[in-house]
Amino acid sequence: MAENNRKRNFVIIGVCSLILVAMIVVAVVTINWKDKNDNAQDVSTTKKAIESVCQTTHYQQTCVESLESSADGSSDPKVLIEKSFQATIKRIKEAIDKSTVMQKFEKDPRAKMALDNCEKLAGRAVNDLNRTLIKFESFELNDLGLWIADLKIWLSGAITYQETCLDGFEKTTGETGEKMKKALNASMELTSNALSMITEISAVFTSLNAGSNRRRLLFDEHGIELLPDWIDMGRRRLLAVNISKEIKPDMVVAKDGSGKYKTINEALKNIPLSRNETFVLYIKQGVYNEKVEITSLMTHLVIVGDGPTKTRITGNQNFKDGMPTIQTATVAIMGDYFIAKDIGFENSAGPDKHQAIALRVAADKSIFYNCHVDGYQDTLCVHTYRQFYRNCTIRGTIDFVFGDGAAVFQNCTIAVRKPLKDQQCIVTAQGRKDARQPTGLVFQNCSIVADDSYKEVKGVVKAYLGRPWKQYSRTIIMESSIDDLIQPEGWLEWNKTFAFETVFYTEFNNRGSGSSKTNRAKWSGVKELPINRIQRFTASKFLDGDVWIPSTGIPYTSGFSLSPPKSDASVKYSPVDDEEYKDLGSAADAVAAPAYAPSTESEAPQLESPVKSPSPSQPPSERAAEYIDEYKAAMAQVPSPAESPGEKIWLRNSRGSEGSS
Repeated sequence: MAENNRKRNFVIIGVCSLILVAMIVVAVVTINWKDKNDNAQDVSTTKKAIESVCQTTHYQQTCVESLESSADGSSDPKVLIEKSFQATIKRIKEAIDKSTVMQKFEKDPRAKMALDNCEKLAGRAVNDLNRTLIKFESFELNDLGLWIADLKIWLSGAITYQETCLDGFEKTTGETGEKMKKALNASMELTSNALSMITEISAVFTSLNAGSNRRRLLFDEHGIELLPDWIDMGRRRLLAVNISKEIKPDMVVAKDGSGKYKTINEALKNIPLSRNETFVLYIKQGVYNEKVEITSLMTHLVIVGDGPTKTRITGNQNFKDGMPTIQTATVAIMGDYFIAKDIGFENSAGPDKHQAIALRVAADKSIFYNCHVDGYQDTLCVHTYRQFYRNCTIRGTIDFVFGDGAAVFQNCTIAVRKPLKDQQCIVTAQGRKDARQPTGLVFQNCSIVADDSYKEVKGVVKAYLGRPWKQYSRTIIMESSIDDLIQPEGWLEWNKTFAFETVFYTEFNNRGSGSSKTNRAKWSGVKELPINRIQRFTASKFLDGDVWIPSTGIPYTSGFSLSPPKSDASVKYSPVDDEEYKDLGSAADAVAAPAYAPSTESEAPQLESPVKSPSPSQPPSERAAEYIDEYKAAMAQVPSPAESPGEKIWLRNSRGSEGSS
């Protein structure tokens, strides 16, 4: 065993360096492949390495300048990437300092609150960059796919937090918003660059099929099921059934005094922080008029109610009364590994109060089962990270599912409510700012329907599936029922022609009187895709859901819910464009695209070779092939976990009943 561990550690070190060098060789467009007689030899090794690392990024000049001042003479790509993270953290901290100073002199109350928000959001961005840096340094060889997924989703979160800071200056006076935008400009570019670098590493892993063993991680070396450390058997039973005398939660809240606490906030003050074990808070039937915040230190928290119409948390803070949108949330969730079951969340401000969030979620690997989220404009903020919703009902009027997390909604009801006179209803406003962010909204086997109140104005008030809040907005509606309240064009413009070419909107195998795509918006970003290009948006792939959802006992569909549609030769599929696989990386395109590509060769993407040579003495493709061969040989030496047993143990006795009110 000791010899195996020693050998494994040795191989990890070697493969780490090998992969990072391979990233430079395989994942970067050619910049150094020139004639043998050029002046490349005059450029220092460090400068070459910096140029290579930065070549994958969107803001290359910012990347080069930051590394030239911090590289300390290193040409090691791993060190350079770590230095880029550190430079980004430094820049964000500088922006925090500036926001603190500006707050002291700001007279506009709304701008002052926006600056306070910026300080908190920038702090969250720093936390994401710090945990990305720590994880990057750890290099988990036997878990490459999940290792990369964590890095990408956290860097995406850091981008979103900075963007949310700037969004907060809506309707403010003076120049404070522009000053903050200038203060964050460099850090936002550097964060985007960091995501680009990690995405290119991801592309190499994909091309080498390095993440193929992730399912094995659910079992130990003897084939025994391994539950996540935050789900023990007792807690799993709690999620699978209703609260009963046989199952005791860790803490009880009850308005009638039958629990230890009468308010949720009183209970939260006594919840252990930064735990690696699940803590269950049972909230008994009642209406709790409280503003609730689950902080980032409250990890592994489960809250369970008596049903979404019986246990309800309500509030009425809103934008019109002077509150920044981000602060209007009745409930804000920021602790990772959060689960809510049988709870209702509400913002009762009403349609005339504009933005008023009922629930904001910024917790990685969070789950909501049999929950109701009720509001009007901006009801549910899917802010950041990976989120899963099952058997939930979300009600609203305008942009009532919005944000930039990676979220999958399964078997949910999306109900459109009656808005104000002269308003239109829009279900989604996804906020993806960077093409490399692994984020988006996925609705699978959901029902998009009219709320009873909307039926009064049906035919007068128009309703749409979504609109592009940000440049690379991405929404997928598949295997769902769409009622005829949705307009034939389906998608609504945000501002004239903004993002028509860069959005990613697609509908697949839907049903219902409003599901016809014949008259859908003709933007190039509204796509018609075959099943093999839609598959990447199933929960198992988009969220890595097989790794963290099934063991909770919450119902979950890993792949498609329905039988695939019959082949139709008359359907013309959208061509693969430059943006479709940008979040997978340039080198991954050539490998990933065939897995999801159109079925005919003529429709397949035409890609330029991403290979780049470190020196002009050898063709790039030959050198890349050498690295790939070396990598595969090294991987063969690593002791691998035992194969998982034939039966999927993690599915046995773990299915809860479908939720009900």
